[in-house]
Amino acid sequence: MTAAGTARAGGPERTTLDKAAGENFPVAPFFLPKPWRADLMAVYGFARLVDDIGDGDLAPGGADARLLGVSREEAEDRMVLLDAFEADLRKVFDSTPRHPLLRRLQPTVRRAGLTPEPFLGLIAANRQDQLVKRYETYDDLLAYCELSANPVGRLVLAVTGSSTPERVRRSDAVCTALQIVEHLQDVSEDLGRDRVYLPAEDMKRFHVQEADLATATAGASVRALVAYEAERARNLLNEGTPLVGSVHGRLRLLLAGFVAGGKAAIHAIAAAEYDVLPGPPKPGKLRLLREAGVTLRGEG
Repeated sequence: MTAAGTARAGGPERTTLDKAAGENFPVAPFFLPKPWRADLMAVYGFARLVDDIGDGDLAPGGADARLLGVSREEAEDRMVLLDAFEADLRKVFDSTPRHPLLRRLQPTVRRAGLTPEPFLGLIAANRQDQLVKRYETYDDLLAYCELSANPVGRLVLAVTGSSTPERVRRSDAVCTALQIVEHLQDVSEDLGRDRVYLPAEDMKRFHVQEADLATATAGASVRALVAYEAERARNLLNEGTPLVGSVHGRLRLLLAGFVAGGKAAIHAIAAAEYDVLPGPPKPGKLRLLREAGVTLRGEG
């Protein structure tokens, strides 16, 4: 890595990168080669920061806005911040970006020959979040996941030099499943942001109103709806699981961790009897390890 990449991160950069510990899946585990870990953390830093911009979850103080050249008066405008972030991203490919997380990303882009498209997809997803608050159909939600989740898996494959059309297809299934699972865990939090990622057609089918999502605990209809969506996510994970067996070595362990993280989270949701409203059901480490073992053995 360059000096910028190896320097100890601080301020908003460290605040963003430290969030990796709270994800459902391992971001850059210790068993990977150092260059891969650095590259995956660089990709994660980008993905996490663009989500934080879109969600209004930037570190207090406005440091990120200043780094992107956004005035204090416009720092609360997420669209302005996303536009500035995209402009800075484009500098990764032809000059020197302003934000330290994008400077950290630049060696990864050059080393792996990454293109702007997956990064632009993640920015587009966060722009969509500012404009689209509800999804009528499951297909509409899948189209959103094509922007919000699938680019991450494609970047992982590209960084590790393992991208093929079939692996991309399997990776898309896994990433979409992980996104759906996260939406199920965060129903209450998302509603607080005036967003509902449960398809409206499914809510009607299970006789669920938005008011039912605002209660302290879920009623039978909400639980049935969450169970239905969790089963969809499980089927997607099963569709994507052969991705793990298509690679070898430490990459296989990493991809098994992604799949296992999703399956363990679904198990946690089921263990909570599909009542996700009190807060996100989170899997324990033992369950995660058990699911990883099953995935590596090709049993699930």
